[in-house]
Amino acid sequence: MAEEVWPDAEPFSFEGGKTGVLVVHGFTGCTQSMLPLGEKLAAAGFTVLGPRLPGHGTTVKDMGTRTWREWTGEAEKALQELLERCDKVFVTGLSMGGTITCFLGERYADEVAGLMPINAAVSKLNPMMPLTPVVKYVLKTIPGVGSDIKNPDAEESCYDKVPVAAAAELYQLMKVTKADIARITAPILIFSSREDHVVSTANGPFILENVSSTDKELVWLENSYHVATLDNDQQLIVDRCIEFINRLS
Repeated sequence: MAEEVWPDAEPFSFEGGKTGVLVVHGFTGCTQSMLPLGEKLAAAGFTVLGPRLPGHGTTVKDMGTRTWREWTGEAEKALQELLERCDKVFVTGLSMGGTITCFLGERYADEVAGLMPINAAVSKLNPMMPLTPVVKYVLKTIPGVGSDIKNPDAEESCYDKVPVAAAAELYQLMKVTKADIARITAPILIFSSREDHVVSTANGPFILENVSSTDKELVWLENSYHVATLDNDQQLIVDRCIEFINRLS
């Protein structure tokens, strides 16, 4: 029986012009964290797709059965739909969604018009991550990593626990993405929170230094924690993304 999806975790899509934007949510979170960005990109005239990654917005148990290839596969399906429908396609994502943004940028280097990863996990996460492939046989879950937000009035819809098996899958995705990071050639606008309690702030500079893109910039978010799309710098992210897309469309 299919798991019931939370009301605020459903995938979203907005019909717009011939420029498309794929918007990818993060690990243990759901589309709720990306909807405000998606809505504002749509209001700017773009066609927007925000897929729900398998195992997210349902149950912790469901997430523990999923593989990283299922997550990238769902994002890839949405990307291919946009590539068929639009003249130019951009990709943005938060946290693991930022990792997937880079992953797709590596594999669709000649097809994506630009990338906008937000607090992406590529080179460094938790020092325990390399142990997860072994620990998953002993420990089923660890405490959640969601809703790391500076703004006290904002909250992320996310799991309160992390399945260790899923963390092991994320670790594999990070390794694969890190190994191929130089394959990214598209223009890239990297967002990194100055203070992040989930993903190491070393990730932004790592991406900036290791991609092959000539058009690249790192934007430091001074007033947000990890879930920056729901935090105090939300409007800055929106403005910079729209400016980036318009310049390259």
